Amino acid sequence: MKIVFLDVKTIGEDIDLSAYDELGEVVKYSFSSSEEVPARVTDADVIILNKVPVNEQTIGTAKNLKLVCVTATGTNNLDKEYLDSKGIAWRNVAGYSTETVAQHTFAMLLFLLEKLRYYDDYVKEERYVNDVSFTHFAEHFTEIHGKTWGIIGLGAIGRRVAEIARAFGAKVIYSASGAPAQEGYEQVDFETLLTQSDIISVHAPLNEHTEGLINSKAFEKMKSSCIFLNLGRGPIVDEQALYNALVRNQIAAAGLDVLCKEPMSADNPLLKIKDSKRLLITPHIAWASVEARTHLMEIIHGQVKDFFA
Repeated sequence: MKIVFLDVKTIGEDIDLSAYDELGEVVKYSFSSSEEVPARVTDADVIILNKVPVNEQTIGTAKNLKLVCVTATGTNNLDKEYLDSKGIAWRNVAGYSTETVAQHTFAMLLFLLEKLRYYDDYVKEERYVNDVSFTHFAEHFTEIHGKTWGIIGLGAIGRRVAEIARAFGAKVIYSASGAPAQEGYEQVDFETLLTQSDIISVHAPLNEHTEGLINSKAFEKMKSSCIFLNLGRGPIVDEQALYNALVRNQIAAAGLDVLCKEPMSADNPLLKIKDSKRLLITPHIAWASVEARTHLMEIIHGQVKDFFA
């Protein structure tokens, strides 16, 4: 068996992949462009990838290919009809990142809510040295306790965020268009979620129902004190509309771990906002704790082993 990793750098050099050597010949490429893929998969039995497009143009030369493994939950980059037509199986991984994404959600919220960048700078710039008072709270902050937290996307991650938010004392509501209500959670319509929530976090997949869901009309309905977080998929949010909402003070702050284009494009309007109290962007890292990436590759190893067993 020949196993080809097409973008192994997306997994990280700190993750031990030696177990795959027991399954057969292993070839690893740091990254692969669409143009490079055909030559690299010609004699592969298994390809393992994250974002590389998989379609007739990229894998049409792969005469031995039997299994495609995606090191993620989303499979938008797979042409499933083509794979089915060629009898090529595919696998993705769900549930490996629930804890780390929930943790990152609260890391982002607390950074914005408590104005931590401001207070760290205040001390590092030595303004606290010999200050007149033992305390300094020029930038006001509030508690999660008693707030209404609106969740868009009540899958495993959304439910975990809801559980932690409740532990902080928040009231949790969620919106899911057309989906049946989930027992133990308060479902509301989308407009109610937008207008009532003090904190809104997105944990939904990208599909025809969610693409562009958070647009200018949505931001206009949010509270001016609302903190908005997107840890789902970038295209769920209209980034120009988010920029406008921030500069017009329609919302208090936003935290994003995902963007419409990744890596970030130089013309992204959000680059113009330098105030970290208003906008926090991390480079799609919420999923990537050491534990999550280790677990992810253990699951895929098992998928490959079981498929050929």
